Amino acid sequence: MTTQRIALVTGGSRGIGKEIAIKLAEKGIDVLLTYNSNLAEAEKTVSAITSFGRKAVALPLNTADTGGFNDFFLKADSALKTVFGTDRFDFLINNAGTSLTAPVTETTEDQFDEMMNIHLKGVYFLTQKALGHLRDGGRIINISSAVSRVSFHGVSAYGIMKGAVDVYTRFLALELGVRGITANVVAPGAIFGGGAMEDTPEIRAHIASVTALGRVGLPDDVGGVVAFLCSEDAKWINGQRIELTGGMNL
Repeated sequence: MTTQRIALVTGGSRGIGKEIAIKLAEKGIDVLLTYNSNLAEAEKTVSAITSFGRKAVALPLNTADTGGFNDFFLKADSALKTVFGTDRFDFLINNAGTSLTAPVTETTEDQFDEMMNIHLKGVYFLTQKALGHLRDGGRIINISSAVSRVSFHGVSAYGIMKGAVDVYTRFLALELGVRGITANVVAPGAIFGGGAMEDTPEIRAHIASVTALGRVGLPDDVGGVVAFLCSEDAKWINGQRIELTGGMNL
């Protein structure tokens, strides 16, 4: 009998997060996913997961509000026991996030704090609280961005936080090795079709022009890689950053 495996995927209602959740289900993994406000889209993801014969639950979570994390994990514990019949999960995928386009000279302190709370502080402390629920031998996959390597106009605050996540992941890999837990970063480039970034024909044309494979990225380009990192084949990958850009700005 196959051992039950469960993933917690933040921001699983749309875009990259939805594609990750579906790809995990295709690999036989049950999913506990979070959404910020759009319950209808989250329920669509749940339906897609259950169509593969896997179990799924969607719970609300604002990853920028660390004060809500205790309550979230109380609800997550209840869902794990009642729906999945366990009190642990195997994979933590920190995906939830949003974007910001503003030059350095115009970025406000509130905007900076929002990026920090969502992409860095939230990831740091959600992971901290999740560790008591993550099985030994589990996996952590943090979603970063190509802009932690390559600079683009208008994304300084976002890029700074993603660069910090890259560093944080290496510390997770080092400190959690004693529990057999691996931690890796997946860093997508510009991904269109998820609603998280500005999307115009002009932007798509520019991104395609600086990408070796000659097209823009789609959520489907990311989900399978995360699912692979949750597989037995990826057990020796640890503390690494895997960039998914199709060869952008090489």
